[in-house]
Amino acid sequence: MQIRSHLILLAGVMFFGTATAWGQHKHEPGGTDKVGRVDFPVSCKPASQARFNRAVAMLHSFWYEESEAAFRELAKNDAGCAMAHWGVAMSFYHPLWSQTFVQVLDIGRETLAKARAGLAIKGSPREIAFVEALEALYKVGQLDYPTRAQNYEAAMEKVYQTYPDDDEAAVFYALSLVGTAQALPADKTYSREKKAAEILNRVLHKQPNHPGVAHYLIHAYDFPALANLALDAARSYAKIAPAVPHALHMPSHIFTRLGLWQESISSNLDSEAAAKDYARRTKMVGVWDQQLHAMDYLVYAYLQLAQDNKAKSVLDEVNRILKTHEETPAAAYTLAAVPARYALERRQWSEAAALELRPKGFSWDRLPWARAIVYFARGIGAARQGEVAVARAAITSLEKSKADLAGAKGYDWATQVEVQRLVVAAWLALADGKDEESLALMRSAAELEDRTDKHPVTPGVIIPARELLADLLLELKRPLEALKEFEAALGNAPNRFNGIYGAARAAELAGDKPKAREYYAKLLALCAGECNQRTALQQAKSFLAQSH
Repeated sequence: MQIRSHLILLAGVMFFGTATAWGQHKHEPGGTDKVGRVDFPVSCKPASQARFNRAVAMLHSFWYEESEAAFRELAKNDAGCAMAHWGVAMSFYHPLWSQTFVQVLDIGRETLAKARAGLAIKGSPREIAFVEALEALYKVGQLDYPTRAQNYEAAMEKVYQTYPDDDEAAVFYALSLVGTAQALPADKTYSREKKAAEILNRVLHKQPNHPGVAHYLIHAYDFPALANLALDAARSYAKIAPAVPHALHMPSHIFTRLGLWQESISSNLDSEAAAKDYARRTKMVGVWDQQLHAMDYLVYAYLQLAQDNKAKSVLDEVNRILKTHEETPAAAYTLAAVPARYALERRQWSEAAALELRPKGFSWDRLPWARAIVYFARGIGAARQGEVAVARAAITSLEKSKADLAGAKGYDWATQVEVQRLVVAAWLALADGKDEESLALMRSAAELEDRTDKHPVTPGVIIPARELLADLLLELKRPLEALKEFEAALGNAPNRFNGIYGAARAAELAGDKPKAREYYAKLLALCAGECNQRTALQQAKSFLAQSH
């Protein structure tokens, strides 16, 4: 907790003034075409400048489909607008979504060559600097993604240093810092993210309606120790770019980190509706991953409020999906995570043990970390109800998934799968009567998970390993230790239903009635609105009635 407080204090120094900047600014509904306001001067026809700015604004909200199309249309209509080709190449770069863009390296280089040729005829040194920086990302050679990300970051730093008053240089440099941090092993000092936030906060005071500023602040602070610093950004971003489905969703990253479930639900209902509308208007074949991404966050939030019927309606919709528009990481994660969450959060072990990969036609073999989610849920469910053979098979499948990830660069999914394997092995050891081995395995899982950070594609791990450690301690009739672990888990993932209930139950069994009352009351307050009657809620009501 001391480390966490220290991180908050350090980050707070950089964040000082952000709330004031947004608080004093009267938000206009979305700016140009409701995608936000950007000012990126380029050597194009005067009539092209507004269209270029709009394309950049969409790029800053990761609306890659629309930004690429807008840049291509601009290049077609204004042959002298060389920076439109830079925009196309930037639209191929998805730093926080997909780090495997080998398939677009050649076309990216070709596009940048067109930008180079155009700028040689009509262009500024500043524009050339932006193109050269992106060339560092697309450099010829057998380079892994983390190396490319670091090369781009270094090149953008030079642009930023050369043009310190250029807001777009600052914002794109900040994005490169966050992108590189995501590509490298977890850095619990969050040095790159804090540097990015410091830069973004300076731009914020000049451009409070800039979509990239709010968006990248959310990503920079998307960690338990820092999330409270992005609450103003989260509550502003959807107003800045209300036409963008991703902008409607992004605030829920922070709402989830802080346990603000109803705000997360509202955010993702809006995002899901906007994503469906966009898919209809563009005649998209298959379900768009932006819709799926919002659905995963929706299910997570519904389950924390015990709104199980609403979570089930989302699950049913997910289960009806036969084809996605693209087989992206966001799509894969949702398809695997939603059924796993629904079963495990409700502690329905038989449902979890029976989970299968679906849809069957999806390329699960290409995404071993995604299929591992189903094995994880299946293994826990089987072990918790004594089906040791099924649990052992799940562990074998997790080991295979981890082996398939060996040598993979970018985000460390292999470690996440290892955490899952340790968790299932712990519950299996308990089922086999090996109590101390079970506890050692679960402690290892919790400690390993503490050293990692979540991927932006997910609202959070399926079940926090430290919360599972607390569950195990309760099973072993060690409530005081369990209470300590539940409280530690809630420090990283506040307002989780099972974390609060577990803390209440542990306090009750430890004889700490005041603390039990505190947590049971908090559980009922969490579900003060519409919720399903889980057994935990009945226990809370019964305890509070008896303790008065």
